[in-house]
Amino acid sequence: MVNALLYAPNNRIVELMKQPAQLRDVDWMQEAAQQAVLLELATLPPYLCGLWSIDTSTGDGSVFDTLREIVFDEMSHLGLACNLLTTIGGTPVLADETVVPRYPGPLPGGVRPELSVFLSGLTKDAVDMYSRIEEPDHPLVRAVAEHTSIGAFYTALLDAFRAHPERITGTRQLTMLMPQHGEGNDVVPLDTLAAVESAIDVIKEQGEGTSASPDNPHPGEAGERAHYYAFREIFHERKLQKNPDTGKFEFTGAPIPMPDAKRMTVVPEGGWPRTGPSAPDAETIQTLDESNQAFSDLLRALEKPWRAGDASQAEELLSAAVGQMFFLQDPAQRLMDRPIPGAGGKTYGPEFRYVAP
Repeated sequence: MVNALLYAPNNRIVELMKQPAQLRDVDWMQEAAQQAVLLELATLPPYLCGLWSIDTSTGDGSVFDTLREIVFDEMSHLGLACNLLTTIGGTPVLADETVVPRYPGPLPGGVRPELSVFLSGLTKDAVDMYSRIEEPDHPLVRAVAEHTSIGAFYTALLDAFRAHPERITGTRQLTMLMPQHGEGNDVVPLDTLAAVESAIDVIKEQGEGTSASPDNPHPGEAGERAHYYAFREIFHERKLQKNPDTGKFEFTGAPIPMPDAKRMTVVPEGGWPRTGPSAPDAETIQTLDESNQAFSDLLRALEKPWRAGDASQAEELLSAAVGQMFFLQDPAQRLMDRPIPGAGGKTYGPEFRYVAP
């Protein structure tokens, strides 16, 4: 196993992409795939905070449904990234304080170095941040400066697989079928180059769309946008539609009202203080600790399936890990219901910090 210390927040993805193709050996591929695992993990806490903050008793529910589908997409992407790593002989590292993303902070590996990813309830600023995480190199709706995107990184990883298909061993591959969430959301074995190509296409295109369309080519329901465009629609509060005169996509379609949401404020660097005059009350601290424990238990549970030698045991462990996810929501929402003294009605929220056993 590659040393987990290599995956502390750094510019490792940028450095990996600078290496010439002829130097991208199996160690390079394993390290790149581990970084892919961490990228997929990094998107879940901010998206979950936005999702769980939405008041589902009001509004039409469209924004909640969109965020929920994106979260399920990202969970399947995490599983596919783990399969990418194990099929070339690596082992996913998730439950380690040196690799778990910290908020606010950068994405793993130096992707979008100008972006600080934070945890808060659903706001315009949060939705704008979500879209910048998913932004393709050449979006259909605006020009952007040159950057290292998630999609460009996956393309580099795919190029290495295509150059060396003999490195695909098909070891420790897990399956989880999720037909209720769309054709692209199944976690499937990656034991051939065609399967690897399909998995990376799903991850890229669900996030970024294609060069011709903002639609998700692997939707749960017809008409779903790729993540970047779905977030931009929420931000602009309008559906995208194609201008028949110019052929360009514009935010001039049906309204998408921002839903009411709990006023979870941005979690401060290092999390909420546990001592001192600004520390929360004892009950809030207990709930914060409960939330972090649930998150840490989940990460440990997610590591186990891809480490198991027996296939049937691995499937059982994966099912158990999925069940562990349901323990995250309750303490998170209880924190969002706890006002911060003197903060004008703003509330606490989950920190998603790793706690060693």
